Amino acid sequence: MKKNILTLIIAVFIGTSCSSKSIVGNTNLSLSDKKATPETVSLYKKLNQLTQKGYLFGHQDDLAYGVKWKYENGRSDVKETAGDYPAVYGWDIAGLEKDDSKNIDGVPFDKMKQYIKEANERGGISTISWHFDNPSTGKNAWDNTPGAIKTILPGGENHKKFTSWLDKAAGFFLSLKDKTGKNIPILFRPYHELTGGWFWWGKGNCTPEEFKSLWKFTLEYLQKKGVHNLIYIYNTSSFGTKEDFLANYPGDNYADILSFDSYQNNDDKDGKKFIDEVQKQLKIVNEIGLEKHKLIAVAEAGYEAIPDPKWWTGTLNKAIGDYKITYVLLWRNHGWQEKEQKMHYYAPFPGQVSEKDFIDFYNLDKTLFEKDIQKVLK
Repeated sequence: MKKNILTLIIAVFIGTSCSSKSIVGNTNLSLSDKKATPETVSLYKKLNQLTQKGYLFGHQDDLAYGVKWKYENGRSDVKETAGDYPAVYGWDIAGLEKDDSKNIDGVPFDKMKQYIKEANERGGISTISWHFDNPSTGKNAWDNTPGAIKTILPGGENHKKFTSWLDKAAGFFLSLKDKTGKNIPILFRPYHELTGGWFWWGKGNCTPEEFKSLWKFTLEYLQKKGVHNLIYIYNTSSFGTKEDFLANYPGDNYADILSFDSYQNNDDKDGKKFIDEVQKQLKIVNEIGLEKHKLIAVAEAGYEAIPDPKWWTGTLNKAIGDYKITYVLLWRNHGWQEKEQKMHYYAPFPGQVSEKDFIDFYNLDKTLFEKDIQKVLK
């Protein structure tokens, strides 16, 4: 049985290796936004505390749809498998900049707001990414034509367009209120997978200084618009060294959580490559987190269609190991992909081959789902 979350040890954990060290209890830990709302500050502190107990499990678009269902109130593939909702819910606001009614994955923004509010009421946490269009070409986020960032920085020809997009994002974040009218804290992950070259803001499509300027401008602009309910996540894809990870890092005053994304590929059947890569990258990010007094996370992970019946306890949990991460988020359960003629999902559902192992994973003391945190975070 899971231990009572209220017995959290809120003290500095002392260890002899990087993997056993923790920043819990570190008095130097503070948010980059010095005007952050009390609720946002409280969430950050509690995320810090929770790393002593274990790591939060997250799932993209969990409440919106799953395998063979869409927009059914209360449904969740995770809940129907393990009997509990995820602790973290992932969302994306691409499409907001174009005044679309739905996001890039077809989720209506009005429904997304409701899901975020419902999750918050239960004690769940929401994280938001933004696959927004290339502002220079008008094509999607994967149009990696170099030079887009230059055009949206102050003085650039697309700067006004870009600030209008940020205005819309600010309006969305400020509209997320609980029943008492207070802004709901959000983990915001802009310009994600920045060490990859597939997005217009990625490696090779801008200089490190351009990226840093864009990041700083974005945060400062949102805060000038009165947005103080965001915890900012710096997020890379694969990287090999500390220098690689920090090449575009905007500075300690502009980030709150350090993270990376990592997926297991079909050519890695036993998961050894995935485990080795995650462990290597966690070692680096953990060291940086300790130095800079930042929380760390695996902001996206997964193995498409989860063909390994023991993947949760045998691969994912081993990959994370003893590192004190805040959360790991699995990608979405889109179901059948007509164009690709295959199933596209990253969390199990009843009857899926890894269902039993996922329940074992859920029952581990260090995996935290919504019931584990709701008493602490409400």
